[in-house]
Amino acid sequence: MQFQLTADYIQKVTQLIAKKDGNALRKLLQDIHFADIAELLEELNSKEATFLIKSLESEITSEALMELDEDIREKILKRLSPEEIAQELEEMDTDDAADVVAELDDHIQKKVIDNIEDEEHASDIVELLTYDEDTAGALMAKELVQVKESWTVAGCVREMRRQAENVTRVHSIYVTDEEGKLKGRLSLKDLLTASAKTHISEVYIPKVDYVTVDTEDEEVARIMQKYDLEAIPVVDENGVLVGRITIDDIVDFIKEEAEKDYQMAAGISQDVEADDSIFQLTKARLPWLVLGLFGGLGSVFILQGFESIMNNPELKTLFFFTPLIAAMAGNVGVQSSAIIVQGLANDVVKGSLFNRLLKEVGLALINGSVLAILVIIFGFFMQYELEFSLTIAISMLTVIIIASLIGTFVPIILDKRGIDPAIATGPFITTSNDIFGIFLFFYISKIILGF
Repeated sequence: MQFQLTADYIQKVTQLIAKKDGNALRKLLQDIHFADIAELLEELNSKEATFLIKSLESEITSEALMELDEDIREKILKRLSPEEIAQELEEMDTDDAADVVAELDDHIQKKVIDNIEDEEHASDIVELLTYDEDTAGALMAKELVQVKESWTVAGCVREMRRQAENVTRVHSIYVTDEEGKLKGRLSLKDLLTASAKTHISEVYIPKVDYVTVDTEDEEVARIMQKYDLEAIPVVDENGVLVGRITIDDIVDFIKEEAEKDYQMAAGISQDVEADDSIFQLTKARLPWLVLGLFGGLGSVFILQGFESIMNNPELKTLFFFTPLIAAMAGNVGVQSSAIIVQGLANDVVKGSLFNRLLKEVGLALINGSVLAILVIIFGFFMQYELEFSLTIAISMLTVIIIASLIGTFVPIILDKRGIDPAIATGPFITTSNDIFGIFLFFYISKIILGF
């Protein structure tokens, strides 16, 4: 039966914490999964959560800490001593441990590293901290199973048993030469069926996908997604095997990128949470609101340029259609840009830009024509002049085509210039298309209706 975190259960835990009854806490939580413990920690205040962390075994709490939101984990870690943090890190894989250390203040980091008893583990963590944040080196873990091509199957099995003690999950067995350079991978089936005296060089598979320590994290995610990899080895500039990246790390990365892109599409320039301070939230939201303000003021100047329409009883009805034109321009632009941004993220936007231009124009013509016909039908029931209805319909068709092209090519251009194309969606596209849409609407109306 799946564990359910109820209000009564939380109350029982808080009561035991208030009594400082660590033994009862350990007994109550002994069969609870670390993910459920993480959920419980999020329901407690930082003082209560810290007591719970100190009461349980590091083997459990280290996993629970990695499931927590960064802000909650940071508050808990501030209440732990360097020695206590080091105990948690010793139970973590090196990539997770490096992430935790990176969150600590600089003056605490050295104290924590110095308190890690396993010198090799500490050294691996320090090495991972030297890699750039957005690279495979920063994503990888040092724990892996590595065998030499010169070993026999019997010797390989003995060494694998020793190495596997420090590896949580064995996704792959990597084969290297005597200098540690990656040569290939070893199939467990081939290992089990081969003679004990057979050399690994005779049975390993030379074809293996890999990335370098400098490969960008987005490229790592693309490769693992494309080839359905559970893990991928990482080599340095000399081809020496230095680590591996597992699928759980990539899932976390994809989740973070999706959250960031969603916020950017909504007009939030920084990664923020709902419980962040008012200053942080204002700093993240205000820039795009200012852009929207200037876009709106631009629309005001455009409308002022066609002020003469207001004095014409037969034409002033055009102003009532301004929100419709602006909305259609914004909606079409956001739809187009969302598809392109998603395609760029998945590396499926390829081929000739001219062919994409034709495709977008064709799609816009179909959608625009259907909507234009609906506008003409609406005008018929509202007893508008046919010329007036055609003006609205043609304007809408033109605006939809332009908005579709802007929504398509702005993200592509930004991507080619090394700018995150997600910034093109939301307020950026909506504001620009509003301005273009209103201008084109009244300009086309002026040409057809002659005012």
